[in-house]
Amino acid sequence: MKQTIIATLLLMAGFVPGFAQSGYPYTQVPFTSVKIAPNTFWGDRIQAAREVTIPLAFSKCESEHRYKNFEMAAYTLQHPGHEGLNTKEWDVSKFMGFSFDDTDVYKTIEGASYVLQTYPDEKLKAYIDSVLDVVGAAQEPDGYLYTARTINPKHPHQWSGDKRWVTEDFLSHELYNLGHMVDAACAHYQATGSTKFLNIAKRYADCVVKEVGSKEGQACIVPGHQIAEMALARLYVITGEKKYLDEAKFLLDFRGKTGRRDLYSQSDKPVVEQTEAWGHAVRAGYMYAGMADVAALLGDSSYIKAIDTIYENIVGRKYYLTGGVGARHQGEAFGADYELPNLTAYNETCAAISMVYLFERMFLLHGDAKFIDCLERTLYNGVISGMSVDGGKFFYPNPLSSDGHYRFNADNTMTRQPWFGCACCPSNLCRFIPSMPGYVYGVRDNNLYVNLFAANTATIQVNGKDVTLEETTNYPWDGDISIKVLKNKAKAFNMLIRIPGWVQNEVVPSDLYSFSDDIFSTYEVSVNGQRVDGEQENGYLVINRNWKKGDVVSIHFDMPVRTVVANPRVADDRGRVAVERGPLVYCAEWADNEGVNPHHLLLPRLPKFDVLPAYSIENKEADPSSISNFQSSIFHVTAISAQAQDVHIDHDGRIAVKDVSVKLIPYYAWNHRGAGKMDVWLARSLSGLED
Repeated sequence: MKQTIIATLLLMAGFVPGFAQSGYPYTQVPFTSVKIAPNTFWGDRIQAAREVTIPLAFSKCESEHRYKNFEMAAYTLQHPGHEGLNTKEWDVSKFMGFSFDDTDVYKTIEGASYVLQTYPDEKLKAYIDSVLDVVGAAQEPDGYLYTARTINPKHPHQWSGDKRWVTEDFLSHELYNLGHMVDAACAHYQATGSTKFLNIAKRYADCVVKEVGSKEGQACIVPGHQIAEMALARLYVITGEKKYLDEAKFLLDFRGKTGRRDLYSQSDKPVVEQTEAWGHAVRAGYMYAGMADVAALLGDSSYIKAIDTIYENIVGRKYYLTGGVGARHQGEAFGADYELPNLTAYNETCAAISMVYLFERMFLLHGDAKFIDCLERTLYNGVISGMSVDGGKFFYPNPLSSDGHYRFNADNTMTRQPWFGCACCPSNLCRFIPSMPGYVYGVRDNNLYVNLFAANTATIQVNGKDVTLEETTNYPWDGDISIKVLKNKAKAFNMLIRIPGWVQNEVVPSDLYSFSDDIFSTYEVSVNGQRVDGEQENGYLVINRNWKKGDVVSIHFDMPVRTVVANPRVADDRGRVAVERGPLVYCAEWADNEGVNPHHLLLPRLPKFDVLPAYSIENKEADPSSISNFQSSIFHVTAISAQAQDVHIDHDGRIAVKDVSVKLIPYYAWNHRGAGKMDVWLARSLSGLED
């Protein structure tokens, strides 16, 4: 059983080991087996990451002192006690913004490595190799690699403490740096076959295994910012060295037992006693995903029970309609149950990515389509809203309402930025977007799961035999999908088609949101023109047959415009309604509604919608150099129009009501034309109108 679980994690990482065919019940098909078609919804996003986001991130590593940090650390190692250590130029806190700045380099290498697996590029490979020369030179003899201290051990970064690990529970991020280094090193090894980075990461991991733990003489601490748990589990999978899994388990087991115990860091109690999501949303999401990895590898039922309970709490009480999490700016944190403000919502892009990691792992543990429903919602709304369509500008927070400002931003504006001093979101998108194809399919024994819908060609092993599929679709703009069998050595097997929750009148798998109209979507699935009827199994329609080359599965999902209301316990959404179509959440933005303030729109109880295909949006915020690489400044979406009323105070101080036609665009596409007013939740009664 353990080996089958190991195989799953290897496949999640894009690595196919010799025993990967042993058949873990729910296994992610690696993204290297799935080729997304160009000039499609996801093809464009992967191309943007490849041609714009990743090169931009590497350039920022050069211009923002990231590489220089490693070079300075290497110089100190080569010239211990050098005279510069006592000058202000070598005072780490003066030039290093954050003690985790090293991770920008690691995450960008990880994303570039994923790209290398799909698009071999000797020039990029050589560039990464040259960066690794710089990184490796900064590693201390015992494997410790943390430039925030090594540059100037007597005057390290102010978050680092006077010696190793002493502030790890709070601020140093030594283990956070390790986590991103290991993830990147595993990706690089899988992409190139080179152990150059893997050996660097293993040496740091070995240093941590030796120095961090519960034994006498060790530092008994846990990560202040989680991710090392996931990474060490992955390193165990890659290397087979159990010490890394043991260390991951220690870092989880001792949470709530060390010097730091608070909700912010999910350390108020042991992880198996936690029942709801609290604290910093990114740290929490990474920890829950790490718990799933360790639970799977060790078969730990107490871990599985804990994350099942936490998942229910998130999706039932702390989950935004856009799939984002993190209601509070203070602490970038989950709020209390049903605390889901719109204008001040934080919804960090990294937190959305962490939810994708969690939801995928929940599917791998349980095989239920409801987890992919959540993954899809977060992916199409909460994640890709964080990056402009051209790949060159980014959101850190992702609110569901805007007045053109965001009072928690330094400049009080709400617009995507070309970079951030704390650059975790852009570099996280670097590594996530190229891995998206790995979430499309899953397998279990004789079952092939179609989880996401995207135009692609994939070769998938079912019972150890190759099955090649070609999927064509314009999803998410319409609900028509065609899956053609190009090759099949497995002969008879089950193809399980996910029937999304939104098709079955379920917004999310809880009572947090519900549809408020009287529309009932339908779907139809046929094989070679013959309709398939059958019972669903955990949200999947099962098609069992002896598949032949040329067989075509045709899927049609009705994609009407739907209105959604929130649970009445969500105070900020009372009297309001949101609009969805398929997997996409829509919003009203100033640029599409001349002279109308979206905050003052009042929709009728039963609005009538018109669908506007190929609606043009000009990307006015883009850097022309990034746009010219692969697309024009105009991009197209399917928009929605409806009749509404503009309720406002006129010049005489009286309430004025005017009939207007309102246009709505997908939430991910907002803010490409400058800062301005926007709303996801629109009033459907006077009580829902804003002042």
